[in-house]
Amino acid sequence: MIKFDRWQEIYDTVSKNKLRTALTGFSVAWGIFMLIILLGSGQGLKNGFELDFKDDAINSIWIWGGSTSMPYKGIKPGKRIRFRNADLEYLQRNLPGVEFITGRFNRWNQRISYGENSSTFRLRAVHPDHQKLENTIVLQGRYINDLDVSDYRKVAVIGQKIQTQLFGKEDPMGKYVNTQGMNFKIVGIFKDEGGEREEEIMYIPVSTAQRAFNGADYLHQIMFTTGNATVEESKQIADQAKSILASRHTFDPSDDEAIYVNNHSENYEKIMSVLNAITMFVWVIGIMTIIAGIVGIGNIMMITVKERTREIGIRKALGATPLSIIQLIMQESVVITAIAGYLGLFAGIFLLEYVSSMITDPGIFYNPEVDLGLAILATVILIISGAIAGYIPAMRAAAIKPIEALKDE
Repeated sequence: MIKFDRWQEIYDTVSKNKLRTALTGFSVAWGIFMLIILLGSGQGLKNGFELDFKDDAINSIWIWGGSTSMPYKGIKPGKRIRFRNADLEYLQRNLPGVEFITGRFNRWNQRISYGENSSTFRLRAVHPDHQKLENTIVLQGRYINDLDVSDYRKVAVIGQKIQTQLFGKEDPMGKYVNTQGMNFKIVGIFKDEGGEREEEIMYIPVSTAQRAFNGADYLHQIMFTTGNATVEESKQIADQAKSILASRHTFDPSDDEAIYVNNHSENYEKIMSVLNAITMFVWVIGIMTIIAGIVGIGNIMMITVKERTREIGIRKALGATPLSIIQLIMQESVVITAIAGYLGLFAGIFLLEYVSSMITDPGIFYNPEVDLGLAILATVILIISGAIAGYIPAMRAAAIKPIEALKDE
């Protein structure tokens, strides 16, 4: 019965000061709302970048040729660097730390047809290890293998997007597609974590493409993974690879335009560091906003105590203990904080869910969300915040003397 009376008193107090309570509660709700939105947005950025890296092996190093920008050993700037099969084979034999390695020979905007259906797709000629570099998931059949490369086989592995556009509901396995008058047998179908754009690709053996498209023994790219190497170790491997290629192609190893090196593990570490810093910044901003709300709650409770001085004095004169007065004031503070905070929490989650549902094409911002652990943490913050906001006013109320209270106007 006593507990019910206390809830009734809290309701009566809030009802008498609706506008003041609403404005103060709004500051708390806004603080939690902004914290959830900022944290969810930060997670959305993190998800977007992780999805982008998920498409390729994080422990991979990609190298492609450029043109020299400085003279070296009597050779003028402007020399074009083009990789050959022998470069890949040399790196595979002599570069420590290489796990999987592949070359690429690309054909862009390639017209591919099946029967009366045709469209323009990307053709990517690769070695078998390329599957590990791109994290390609084979759904049916198989990927390119060593015999395909050594025997110059005209076989192809197509993405789901090509399957849909050229074959519809027909099973493409074992069928032939045509490009530039050459037929390629479909031996596999794949999907890619990078999304539909990465599924508009047809993979064929690199040796077949070099012969079919007059590519001699040239490669557009060389890519390899570094196993369990740390970021620092992968940097050393990348530097070694550049030195080896500089020696083979006669250019200054310090020339950053001769060849371009993209170290995925290094890039991933840098981006994650930035995102973690953003998350910390968001927490600071969110907590500062919540503190502003707590100060507001504390102020309204101080005003409440002042307005109820006579009432509190009478309570104490009738035998109310200081502890019961403290419990009353702090409970009122916690209730206001919790209700306002949960409104902000649910509003933030609702907005994030709505934004997430509107994102149809994953990019650098994908699936903004807050996890269960964060919701629990927000709950704890709300309870602690409410208790802190009400503590000082509660102690002041407990210190009121009945005789002085009865004299208060």
